[in-house]
Amino acid sequence: MPELTAREPEPTESPAVQHPYGAAAGPKRVRTRHFHNAKSQGIPITGLTSYDMLTAQIFDEAGIDFLLVGDSAGNNVFGYETTLPVTVDELIPLTRAVARAVTRALVIADMPFGSYESGADQALATAVRFMKEAQAHAVKLEGGRRSHKQIRRIVTAGIPVMGHVGFTPQSEHGLGGHIIQGRGDEAAELLADALAVQDAGAFAVVLEMVPATVAARVTEELSIPTIGVGAGPSVDGQLLVWTDFAGMTSGRVPKFVRQYADVRAVLTDAVQRFTADVASGAYPAPEHSYE
Repeated sequence: MPELTAREPEPTESPAVQHPYGAAAGPKRVRTRHFHNAKSQGIPITGLTSYDMLTAQIFDEAGIDFLLVGDSAGNNVFGYETTLPVTVDELIPLTRAVARAVTRALVIADMPFGSYESGADQALATAVRFMKEAQAHAVKLEGGRRSHKQIRRIVTAGIPVMGHVGFTPQSEHGLGGHIIQGRGDEAAELLADALAVQDAGAFAVVLEMVPATVAARVTEELSIPTIGVGAGPSVDGQLLVWTDFAGMTSGRVPKFVRQYADVRAVLTDAVQRFTADVASGAYPAPEHSYE
């Protein structure tokens, strides 16, 4: 498969990885089976969050493997302090916009807090809404052993599920805040949760804020791909919130995030130059006006 056509990387950039189902292959859709193939071939899987049509198009054209319409929209779209207030009704139009914008990436809808905890029937009903109303390709929900029945029910209905263990943001109050999971004696519990997700039929599992050595062990034990969010390099793929990795977020950025751009600074400069041009009369210039 030919490599992507791209600009020469700067010395500080990571080299491009050739994917067997990469963007160079054209509009071929990434499927859940490609996740399994990537793990078996040792090819890293890439994922970003997206909440709108424009970013989804850009990420899709750049060759990202999957897009997560995360409940992180609570912080990055709706202005909530946490992800907990986010509702299904709020995420469905965002997911629909992302799904309509892509031709290649797998679009995964995040099932928000309160939309699956009551049991398998509620979980399936929520997943069906995301598939029918939002045109998602898969769903994601948090929890290992406690979510086994929910995952199994959704998968049995023919809907692909990505699991999520380790630090689970929807449980941050119960976990005591943003605390690394799986240290010491908790490593066995984390592995048990990941195995439960796999046993329930999930096609992949997110490991968030987990020690790298523990994530490596879980990755070795599982036959499904592990997707790291602050879980070190020895996982099968990496996922980042796009506003973090692109420098859009103000305030503290998680330790595990590498910022690949400073979009916030670029937009700030553009707005300041625009307001200055309007104030001085430099904009609109004659070429911007109709006869």
